[in-house]
Amino acid sequence: MNQFNNVSVVSKANVYFDGKCVSHSLTLDDGSKKSVGVILPSTLTFNTGAPEIMETVAGSCRVKLAGESEWKAYGAGQSFSVPGNSSFEIEVAGEPYHYVCHFA
Repeated sequence: MNQFNNVSVVSKANVYFDGKCVSHSLTLDDGSKKSVGVILPSTLTFNTGAPEIMETVAGSCRVKLAGESEWKAYGAGQSFSVPGNSSFEIEVAGEPYHYVCHFA
């Protein structure tokens, strides 16, 4: 999705890992929550509360979910799901990784 209409946006950015990940929180008219952001080249570990779907908008990454031993690659137009109360490692090399995180 290239654009979200009829949303509330938190103007202060969420800045993680010394600025390697920056996002903004959105709430849609139906009450669903998302974040839109970018991850700069790095390898980071994120913890989840609610289940998440990470949609790749631009760039690419490799991901290893908690409990898995293999990394999986994702590019523009692809997504991956992360269970709630879990974690994932994400590796971004080269160009920044742009994403939309859909919270369940």
